[in-house]
Amino acid sequence: MFSFWKKKPVEGNPPAAATTPGMPTVPAAPANPAAPTATATPPASAPDTSLTDLGAHVDAAPAAPGKLGWRERLRKSILFKDVREIMGANPILGDELIDEIETSLIGSDVGVTASREIADKLRRRTHKREFANADALLAGLRGELIDLLRPVAVPLGIDPACKPFVILTVGVNGVGKTTTIGKLTRRFQLDGHSLMLAAGDTFRAAAVEQLKIWGERNGVAVVAQGSGSDAASVAFDAMQAAKSRGIDVLIADTAGRLHTQAGLMNELGKIGRVLARLDERAPHEVLMVIDGTTGQNAISQLRQFNAVAKVTGLVVTKLDGTARGGVLFALAREFGIPIRYVGLGEQLEDLRVFDPEAFVDALLPDSLGG
Repeated sequence: MFSFWKKKPVEGNPPAAATTPGMPTVPAAPANPAAPTATATPPASAPDTSLTDLGAHVDAAPAAPGKLGWRERLRKSILFKDVREIMGANPILGDELIDEIETSLIGSDVGVTASREIADKLRRRTHKREFANADALLAGLRGELIDLLRPVAVPLGIDPACKPFVILTVGVNGVGKTTTIGKLTRRFQLDGHSLMLAAGDTFRAAAVEQLKIWGERNGVAVVAQGSGSDAASVAFDAMQAAKSRGIDVLIADTAGRLHTQAGLMNELGKIGRVLARLDERAPHEVLMVIDGTTGQNAISQLRQFNAVAKVTGLVVTKLDGTARGGVLFALAREFGIPIRYVGLGEQLEDLRVFDPEAFVDALLPDSLGG
């Protein structure tokens, strides 16, 4: 039971297409975007709501028995080990210790600017004798890190006035966009929303098939064209179909692209302009998926995507696969774009609503004693 959640489909190498009759895929005619499109056919079957047992909404609460919490998922943090080492042996509170903390922050991908600002604040507070001991300094570090993240911890809200509420997902190759779409689909379904998916990654035929499989698993219709089709046309047809069926949320996939590929980057701008023909506010959310293991390269990626697509929210995936994870602080400091979700593993419940307190607590030791 639920065996399909046990293994994440690999980007670029999806599992074989399902053979269940009636898969809710809606072919989109490769017509002029101004032309009307066919109405999406109903899903073949209702989604398995028993997946609520996976606890997808218990994000900040302690992990349920048998499930891993934030600390367990991020236990390999370099910052955790460094802080214990440099602060755990009755250190002398002063500039030298703060310098070591700053070096550790930089080594954890927090970024030079953010690390320096945090260190300067701690240094000033140390000079004012605000910290009685190393544990107090640790608490101060925790507070500064949380303060940096708190402004960007803004959950994604579905505006009921926008029907469909269009989410355009973007990102470079291999970050887990399609898998994230599948998990988001289930999450929104559990919240009572109806959904439709648009297979806008026409650059790879395998990506279209992968999204169809996720659509079947969730009992959701997928609008698709053939490989090499115009991605903007797919998005336009999907939005028309979603409007005609009264769908609450439309999630549109896009081709994974390097931020240096000008042609594909310009395609994102075209998709946005085409969607705006049906709703001047669409897309209502441009959700960029970022691989947390890429470190500081994520900064340049987001800078380029934001310039073209006006990113409104972030999903940072694969945080359980990096010993650093500090890139979230760098992104928050550089852009201030809301971090909607983080990926802490392959299971459905591992796509968590971003909680800055839980995240920072997982990166730092509780105390320096023992």
